[in-house]
Amino acid sequence: MASTDSGVAVDEDGHPEAARPGDPHDLTGLEAGLDALDTVQTTRTPLRETLLRKVLPPVTAVVLVLAVWQLLVWFEVAPDYKLPSPADVGSEIRDAWLQGTLLDYIWTSVSRGLLGFLLALVIGTPLGLLVARVRFVRAAIGPILSGLQSLPSVAWVPPAVIWLGLDDSMMYAVILLGAVPSIANGLVAGVDQIPPLFLRAGRTLGATGLRGAWHIVMPAALPGYLAGLKQGWAFAWRSLMAAEIIASSPDLGVGLGQLLENGRSNSSMPQVFLAIFLILLVGIAIDLLIFSPLERRVLRSRGLLVTR
Repeated sequence: MASTDSGVAVDEDGHPEAARPGDPHDLTGLEAGLDALDTVQTTRTPLRETLLRKVLPPVTAVVLVLAVWQLLVWFEVAPDYKLPSPADVGSEIRDAWLQGTLLDYIWTSVSRGLLGFLLALVIGTPLGLLVARVRFVRAAIGPILSGLQSLPSVAWVPPAVIWLGLDDSMMYAVILLGAVPSIANGLVAGVDQIPPLFLRAGRTLGATGLRGAWHIVMPAALPGYLAGLKQGWAFAWRSLMAAEIIASSPDLGVGLGQLLENGRSNSSMPQVFLAIFLILLVGIAIDLLIFSPLERRVLRSRGLLVTR
């Protein structure tokens, strides 16, 4: 028997020899393979590649949308009072910025949306755990949560105004009714996908009750829970916009939804397009800055993130 430079045993004809029990070469190769599996290759992505893969595609899409928009204006597909040009909307943005109202519009709605979403998170998480783990509660409340999730959030605005009046509490009530069912159902779906072996192993190790929920159930259900959080934020943001469009009062200030309604009342399509643009911008920013990094982190921790 001979040995090559790589440490692999070969016979007299030069063919690899089958490893024998207790062969040190076999253990060495096994240890090297395990070390290779545990090693995480971390290299910094070049700036040019980052620009080409992450910056160029959305910029190209925006440029194409603006080009198509401008072509529709040039060909007079619709009158000016129905379809303003990108320059007109840009002028509206510049005027709002110079007047100091642009950031106020954004902050009024974003502060309400984030606070309402955090309240929905505090309520929806334990509710989802309760529905997922208690069979009687699931049979009683599960269908109601599904029905509430499919109910349009705008339907809650009139009763919320009657019950709570025209103030911020009405806004938060509409947000909660729109976001809590999505968060709870997302957690329930994540818990349902946990392998039973994980739960049995946790109980064997003494992780029961709140300890089991914190150390076993929540980490294992994290992907589904995160999907529920993303959907919950989408419902919270849509619910808030519906409430701001319908309910108007000087005490509420001017948010993005109220800005949209003011543009409709004044027959100002540039203002309407400005409100739509800001609502879309906030939704994209929250997803890119909060939910996308969380999702990448969760997938990377589970070895599910494929990078090329």
